Amino acid sequence: MTPEHKAWLSRPPQEALSRKLGITAWILTAVVLVLVVMMRSPYKIPLPEGWSMSFLPPVHAVLNTLVTIALIGALVAVKQGKIALHRNFIFAAMALSVGFLLCYVAYHFTTVETRYGGEGAMRTVYFFLLITHIVLAGISLPFILFAFISGWTNRFAAHRRLVKWVFPMWLYVAATGPVCYLMLRPYY
Repeated sequence: MTPEHKAWLSRPPQEALSRKLGITAWILTAVVLVLVVMMRSPYKIPLPEGWSMSFLPPVHAVLNTLVTIALIGALVAVKQGKIALHRNFIFAAMALSVGFLLCYVAYHFTTVETRYGGEGAMRTVYFFLLITHIVLAGISLPFILFAFISGWTNRFAAHRRLVKWVFPMWLYVAATGPVCYLMLRPYY
């Protein structure tokens, strides 16, 4: 264990702050889930003449790719005991994920959904990746927030317990997003 790691672990937990942030995490999760349901509506917000959000799908893929890189960097940093670097990578992953979510909601509230047109085995692969991506994104969201909160509030035992199963889900969601985009790209 590095001296930096020991110093971080010696910080006292902030239980009261953790509880308050936990309530915020549930509220944010509910808001995101409501937005996701609402954006699946056939009714779209009309854009001014000549405006289009068609540039956003590749932006989504780039943001998710950067989240994937940040998560891998966070894992490597924490394994090396570089906790400040680990935190910076996690902050980057969180900020990029928020950016992705805002772009994703803007796109789906204004643009008709693109349908996958592939056939055969590739269709099966695409829908397997897409369905697991969507389900795990929904399931993991509150737990990503809780893992972040537990690390932020120095509740390191809870943080370790959560990230053992939340981290692989978040990494899978971040990595499969660009793969789904690349498979859907010919149909935009």
